[in-house]
Amino acid sequence: MPLHPVLARHAERLVHVQHHPAVEPVVEPWPDWIDPEVRELFAAEGADVLWGHQAEALAALHDRRHVVVSTGTASGKSLVYQAAALQALREGRGGSGLAGARRPSVLYLAPTKALAADQLRRLPTGVPGLRPATVDGDNSREERVWARDHANWVLANPDILHRTILPQHDRWARLLAGLRVVVIDECHHYRGVFGAHVALILRRLRRICRHYGADPLFVLSSATVAEPAASAERLIGAPVTAVTEDASPHAARTVAFWQPPLQAARDDGVEVRRSAGSEAADLLTDFVVGGTRTLVFVRSRRGAEQLAMTTSRALAEVEPELAGRVATYRGGYLPEERRELEGRLRSGDLLGLASTNALELGIDIAGLDAVVTVGFPGTRAALWQQWGRAGRAGVDSVGVMIARDDPLDSFLVHHPEAVLGAPVEATVFDPENPYVLGPHLAAAAQELPLTEADFGPFGPRAAEGVAALEAAGMLRRRAAGWFWTSRERAVDLADIRSAGGHPVQIVEGSTGRLVGTVDAGSADAEVHEGAIYVHRGEDHLVESYDPDQGAAVVRRADVHHTTSARSSTAVTVIEERRRVEWGPATVAFGDVEVASQVIGYQIRDRSTGRVIGEEPLDLPERTLPTAAVWWTLDPDLAGGLMDPELLPGAAHAAEHAAIGILPLLATCDRWDIGGLSTAYHPDTGRLTVFVHDGHRGGAGFAERGYEQMAAWLRMTRQTIADCPCRDGCPSCVVSPKCGNGNHPLDKAGAVLLLDAVLSSAPA
Repeated sequence: MPLHPVLARHAERLVHVQHHPAVEPVVEPWPDWIDPEVRELFAAEGADVLWGHQAEALAALHDRRHVVVSTGTASGKSLVYQAAALQALREGRGGSGLAGARRPSVLYLAPTKALAADQLRRLPTGVPGLRPATVDGDNSREERVWARDHANWVLANPDILHRTILPQHDRWARLLAGLRVVVIDECHHYRGVFGAHVALILRRLRRICRHYGADPLFVLSSATVAEPAASAERLIGAPVTAVTEDASPHAARTVAFWQPPLQAARDDGVEVRRSAGSEAADLLTDFVVGGTRTLVFVRSRRGAEQLAMTTSRALAEVEPELAGRVATYRGGYLPEERRELEGRLRSGDLLGLASTNALELGIDIAGLDAVVTVGFPGTRAALWQQWGRAGRAGVDSVGVMIARDDPLDSFLVHHPEAVLGAPVEATVFDPENPYVLGPHLAAAAQELPLTEADFGPFGPRAAEGVAALEAAGMLRRRAAGWFWTSRERAVDLADIRSAGGHPVQIVEGSTGRLVGTVDAGSADAEVHEGAIYVHRGEDHLVESYDPDQGAAVVRRADVHHTTSARSSTAVTVIEERRRVEWGPATVAFGDVEVASQVIGYQIRDRSTGRVIGEEPLDLPERTLPTAAVWWTLDPDLAGGLMDPELLPGAAHAAEHAAIGILPLLATCDRWDIGGLSTAYHPDTGRLTVFVHDGHRGGAGFAERGYEQMAAWLRMTRQTIADCPCRDGCPSCVVSPKCGNGNHPLDKAGAVLLLDAVLSSAPA
């Protein structure tokens, strides 16, 4: 298969290229139990036969088994739940599917509003008796009332289920009492604290369904999820049958790993590569000029905005008529802005789009030819999901990963087998996190009084959680069970997106216009006073920020610099839960408290990255009770490895690299976790390196690191040692999120420390 001509022009950047040939399908006939009327609907769209995995999944559902379909992108997973759901509705119209007087209904849950809206558009049209509706935060009151009173196929997200449908279940009884099928689309998205919240929301849903006499089948769908049966069972709280053998046809795909070239050292002496964003802008410009419809995934809002802006400027110089056919898609846009962009991409008006992971999920954008991923997206699952956005119309496609100056990206471009030849990561979440479990037990009690018979699905810590809520006066026990005691809504106790509070609103001071939002957990670092905030390609200077009121006031500004926050961090060990000795080293996992504070920000020249100023900030300290993994080293051994003055820099460098590598072993990215290193920690009395979850109560990432510690540290050591830089660079030990400005760092010392820790580690 010849290399795409645009890639061929950049061959010197390509570290690895792999061609995936086209695959022929395995077909099966439709089962007889699917009504001819339903079969004809799909035959009209070209599905007159099934692919093997579709037939297998439908057979399991016919046997009353919950099912997770974990096959490749564009493999027809939606047909499985659509056929099963339409069959249930058809039986209801004919009377055979009625449960008493209750008409059958379907609930579809997607992790994003955009995906739910896309699925609504993809439902078969002209189906007798089908009354679908989306229920999300963009609805008018009239639309929501109609959906509640009339829709038999409701498309929503976990947020609406948690905050609206379950608390008001008596109003939604028509839907809930008739539920026959519940669809959990893109289930790999439910990981970490968000996954734990959704798991408990689904347990609440099943409890309410039982109250109304319903027992729906769950159909879970994901292109890429490890251990699909175990992950799905943990998510819904019931046994699930996994369908994993993909029998669908696939067009050929070329995937390429791209590494930007080294540039001259910065003013501070650090060697850096040309930015992945600049490389992506060049590549997107070439693709658009050549008529290749391209989607570029960027990790941050700012990065997406900057990439689209840079590409438009480049196109204005070479093909002016194309400059307006590139745009940005990200969270924080207003609903009407999102809908407009989705429509332009779907119609083909846009040739290039820079997106955050808002478009990573199964939104069907037919006709894309190429996907460019700027930096490893944190997991193998996410990378394959992003690349799978192209080629969905059966045409050959291209997937490119451009490496950032980052330890994990550097490791992967030189070890592509870690992505191409390995299974996706374990989906990590912990429904027993007390900071997650407690609010959902409270919400369940407000929905219906809790009884001991309800504890089982909520896990072994449910009784403990109820006792704690009762002791706090939030629940009161009566003969019928535990009741919620407050007039407030219990669901408000749970912030299921784990933003740490309500989003901060970004308001234009001169007009009062809402520019966008940023989650509360990121606001101190992103919209502090003096910060540069980018929205739709325009720079805004933050004039004031009030964390208590959740508001930042901005004005448009024409500037040539960026800002990055600086912070201080301290970690206190609360309880050590697990521990293992490796000779002179100790590896442990447990509960910690992290105290952090944004103390200032650096001002950098946008074109060179050079620090041109620094300003202090007076923001409150934030405390985070969470889970951490840490390793320590015998002080006598550590002192003998190098000059004691070098130990802090060596530990700091090892910490940065380890945080960069952990996403390869757990479904997280480096922004989900944090760390601290010190040559002496008072709680351990030794040199200590901590890596902690960035969520209250933990998210399972640190525990996964503990379980994989030997492999994790060996990969970390290899990444540092293999990097060709002299003193450390962003590809090995320099971190983009370091609150200490990456000082001190000792690359060579980090290798010595890791060698000492691994000297007695298990094979």
